[in-house]
Amino acid sequence: MSLANSQYATIKERDGIIYLYVREPERIPYPGKQWERIKLHRNKEQALKQIKEHMLYWDKWLISRVKQRYFRTRDYLKNMRRLALSRQKKLEPINRTVEKRELRREAKALRVARIERTVEQELLERLRASTSSKEIYNIDQSAFEKALEAEEIHDEESEDEEEYEENDEEEIAYTSGSDIEEDIEDIAAIDEDSGEEEEREEEAEHNLVLANPTKKRKVTIHYEKDEDD
Repeated sequence: MSLANSQYATIKERDGIIYLYVREPERIPYPGKQWERIKLHRNKEQALKQIKEHMLYWDKWLISRVKQRYFRTRDYLKNMRRLALSRQKKLEPINRTVEKRELRREAKALRVARIERTVEQELLERLRASTSSKEIYNIDQSAFEKALEAEEIHDEESEDEEEYEENDEEEIAYTSGSDIEEDIEDIAAIDEDSGEEEEREEEAEHNLVLANPTKKRKVTIHYEKDEDD
């Protein structure tokens, strides 16, 4: 319809600003200047006044149509500004290590609270027993403190183990071979000393075997003959 009619008007929005576009029959021979763009005022009454001035002798149905389009565009911009000023949901990534640490701390706090509750119950029972027996006891808190210290040590050890497992990675280090060579030389010297001692022991045993044996004394036995024979 806008291309067929030589006289036409419409409303458009650019970068939050409302413009009135008007085309007159006198500018049809100039394609680059067919549309006249008028910037409308931010105030609604003044903007409607501008529309009436630039469309003074136009058809009423076309003027009413331009006004309706102006109201729709104005409401559209108002909703956009309201949404921009309102709070928007923002997605944030969750750090797994921090989440695990918070869960461990929560469990630790629950265990400490449970210990405190049991100690409180025991104190109340002792107080009731003391009131019944009309005696006052000075309660030692060393047991309570020891239990808390043991719990904290256990939690710290578990946290250290988990952090070590998380940070456990294969590490390869390159060092000079001086230390290893010194160890090998020490082992070789020890082997040589032990070998020399073994050779000395073998020579002593051999000398003992080859020594001249002691000469045995000969014993002669004489038999006497009988005279009857």
